[in-house]
Amino acid sequence: MSKLSPLERRAALTLAGVISLRLFGLFLVLPVFSVYARAMPDATPFLIGLALGVYGIGQMCLQIPLGMLSDRIGRKPAITLGLVVFAAGGLVAALSHTLSGIVLGRALQGMGAVAGAGTALAADLTADENRGKVMGIVGVSIGMSFLLALILGPPLEAVAGLPGLFGLTSLLSLVAIAMLWLLVPTPPSLGASHGARFGKVLRMLADSRLAVLNGSVFFLHALLTASFVGLPILLVDALHLPVARHWLLYLPVMTIAALAMGALLPRMRDETRAARMVVACVAVIGTALAGMAVAGASALVLGVAATAFFAAFNLLEAALPTLVSRLAPPALRGAAMGAYSTSQFFGAFVGGAIGGIALGRYGPHGVFAMAAMLSLAWLPLAAWGARRVVAVDGVAPAA
Repeated sequence: MSKLSPLERRAALTLAGVISLRLFGLFLVLPVFSVYARAMPDATPFLIGLALGVYGIGQMCLQIPLGMLSDRIGRKPAITLGLVVFAAGGLVAALSHTLSGIVLGRALQGMGAVAGAGTALAADLTADENRGKVMGIVGVSIGMSFLLALILGPPLEAVAGLPGLFGLTSLLSLVAIAMLWLLVPTPPSLGASHGARFGKVLRMLADSRLAVLNGSVFFLHALLTASFVGLPILLVDALHLPVARHWLLYLPVMTIAALAMGALLPRMRDETRAARMVVACVAVIGTALAGMAVAGASALVLGVAATAFFAAFNLLEAALPTLVSRLAPPALRGAAMGAYSTSQFFGAFVGGAIGGIALGRYGPHGVFAMAAMLSLAWLPLAAWGARRVVAVDGVAPAA
């Protein structure tokens, strides 16, 4: 097993910092938003869900164009453009006094669609045999930023309010730009300006294995966003846990989930084994969501179910983009990761909308029940994808 070179190690650590800074700002509002948004003058359950998920619309529309742009003008200029737009969206949300204004700001944040280009940059700077390690480092950093955001979001909101959290997202985005240019290595040109033509992109995306991975990340982030429509409200209303103490649940849950991801991620380097583990993770997520739906006022049931959910989520969040980067041609990697991120953030939009509708009709427990039912649509897709990967690898799938 090859070790990371000094360049790969530097690329992994610095890119993890850039990506984590941006996502930390995005994650900060998750543990508090649905609770405090209820007090805004124009608040409705649907608008609450829409505000959480609407950034996915801009991401959905612009990930592929920005990914293709990064194939042409370079990763760093394209990422910088996206981070500037993201910072502007955070400023709009910070200055808004209505939920509708926050929806507008979040939509503008979504237009800073840099995830595909950022992941492609990580892939450009690493050898194929080490790409899983680098994606794992990035995935762990994202998990840590998620954990810190869940813990720090409530006390920071108590000090600065929601406007302060949105303002912080803009500031962190600008810091990420400085890190990108000062610390992250610049990859050599791949000569992709002639390769990233639309016809070639369409043929690449027709690969059924890539289609399954894109579908999987759609479901993954739909379920995550829907969960955070209901989870903070459930903790307040059912468990009577004040927002400032939500970290008492999040800290042990996310710590155990991160350890589980670290233990299982090395087993997903082989595509065939990874595809089968994706199926297992989908089953775990669906079971966990059902557990949260019936948890009632039991902190133990909710904690166990949440731990299982986030362990499977973190594992897939690190493994899925690694698989995409392996399957995509190098000259089209930016476009492939853009398509992957398009599916990811479209899922976030759909999950927010579905979560808001379920919250209005059935309450926070109903959000998890609907999410569990949505996972039933994901399971056969993942199972078919696993069979497809096994067949392509030359092993006859089981009958």
